[in-house]
Amino acid sequence: MSRTVDIERLADILREAALAEIMPRFRNLAEGDIRQKTSATDLVTEGDEMAERHIKARCREIWPEALFVGEESVAADPALLERLKGADLAIVVDPIDGTANFAAGVPLFAVMAAVVEKGRTVGGIIYDPLGEDWMIAEKDAGAWQRGVLGPLKRLEVAQEIPLSETIACGSTTFLPPAERRAMQMQLASVKIVGNYRNAGHEYRLLASGGAHFCFYSKLMPWDHLPGALIVEEAGGAVSLADGSPYHGAGTHEGFLIAACGRQTLQAARDLLVPRV
Repeated sequence: MSRTVDIERLADILREAALAEIMPRFRNLAEGDIRQKTSATDLVTEGDEMAERHIKARCREIWPEALFVGEESVAADPALLERLKGADLAIVVDPIDGTANFAAGVPLFAVMAAVVEKGRTVGGIIYDPLGEDWMIAEKDAGAWQRGVLGPLKRLEVAQEIPLSETIACGSTTFLPPAERRAMQMQLASVKIVGNYRNAGHEYRLLASGGAHFCFYSKLMPWDHLPGALIVEEAGGAVSLADGSPYHGAGTHEGFLIAACGRQTLQAARDLLVPRV
């Protein structure tokens, strides 16, 4: 558990940014407020940039010793990713996870943050600005759902069931076309496969028992550090394609699977990994 960053205070900062910078722009973006980064599906908006600026300022005010690594900050200074590996303390932020949804007016996006100490994730937060609640975890302290007014609820993953009956979420978007087609064929063995176009809500679904495994092939730390910790603290399991643990601070490439248990994780690896 982090002795330096108050995870509840950090959670409240994410809400502050959402209320001040994100929600007033939702379904209210001007044409110039949306820009492409690397492709037509990789977007940034005024909401992303202003929310990250808000969160960064508040974190520097309260925890000046922490390295701040935000998605938009890294776009401006890629060297931040290397600094994250060796940082004693870092706060990693995705100001809007699901920017394409946000830009399209789809009410499915999240604000996420992780606390990293010496390369290990010790705190994770996924905030839903529309549902007004957080999923929060600290290392070895469990995972919890907290609403603005509602009671605190402990999160638990689903029971393990045969792979043919499972519900999966994830993305094949960043795989080469031949590998993407092969994996999509393999996924026919699963009962339901969804893609929310944001990892935050997929991790929320897994951590609260609504899905059995998730899979990803682009491993930027702001997308996966919070959710991986929350799933593990809710009783789930997470690994890379070769079965090694996912630490995230130094892992930006590869294939990641998060699951409701070890048997489901292994079954999903057996199904998907030979195809990646």
